[in-house]
Amino acid sequence: MHKVIFDTDPGVDDAMALLFLHRHPEIDLVGVTTVFGNASIETTTRNALFLKREWGIDCPVAKGADKTFNPDRKSSGDFPYHIHGDDGLGNIGVPAEIDLDPDPRPAHQFIIDTVKAHPGEVTLVAVGRMTNLANALMSEPEIAKLVKQVVIMGGAFDVNGNITPAGEANIHGDPEAADFILTAEWPVVVVGLDVTMKTLMSRTDLAEMVEKGGKDVKLLSDISQFYIDFYKHWVKDTMAVHDSCACVYVVAPELFKTRSGPIRVVCGSVADGQTIQKPDGQSFGPSEWDGHPSQKACIDIQQDRVLDLIKTTLVDG
Repeated sequence: MHKVIFDTDPGVDDAMALLFLHRHPEIDLVGVTTVFGNASIETTTRNALFLKREWGIDCPVAKGADKTFNPDRKSSGDFPYHIHGDDGLGNIGVPAEIDLDPDPRPAHQFIIDTVKAHPGEVTLVAVGRMTNLANALMSEPEIAKLVKQVVIMGGAFDVNGNITPAGEANIHGDPEAADFILTAEWPVVVVGLDVTMKTLMSRTDLAEMVEKGGKDVKLLSDISQFYIDFYKHWVKDTMAVHDSCACVYVVAPELFKTRSGPIRVVCGSVADGQTIQKPDGQSFGPSEWDGHPSQKACIDIQQDRVLDLIKTTLVDG
């Protein structure tokens, strides 16, 4: 069993990833931590509590960061409502209030406490801005030695970004946090646009899953329709399942091809949020990559097998 803390900003593709983690038989979901990104922290926390209630998820939800790791970074304050809807979950009409309370601890403290309670066992799966992880590591550096691994959805290495030509949205939203966790002495796997943009699910796929999966999958399908409409300028009636790919890596890393080497994040300039890896074994002159740990970046994926695993897990558990 893989003990997982899911750090998330629900978010449509976050919802699919959450249901995958809840239903996969090899995942022990020990907590959900929320961060601002796809919507405000109030909205993402409400959405996590809503999904917890609707899907019967038995783990704490801890409210996390509402500002970037570097307090001096200026944010536009805009959220991608045109992608995830005004309610963050595809405009399905999530109630304004949910009759569940979050864990009393802030997300970074929840991460610290849980990792220390289960040394060497907890995988952090982060599919939003990396702010909570950075706050936890800054507050308690020793957790770097206690975490099993960190799997993040973010970045773009051999392809363009999706919010600028250089930057992927999760990294671009808090580059200083991402650079901090990628250069820390803990094992990180980056599941970025190089692989997630190859992993596409269609309306037809969802409709077939609803026939077999019942009301929980019906809710997921309803949440996803607005998101699929957004993707029409790339591929008609299809969406990329970004966050679920990171979850699949936890249970089936053999479905991914990775490249190892130190990774840095550009913080500022026209390339703000760009992820750049110095591959192990390649010679360069002295650089800002020297002295940092080698991390893994996913550069290819067996997308058909990944999609099959996602579909089977969501429908059958």
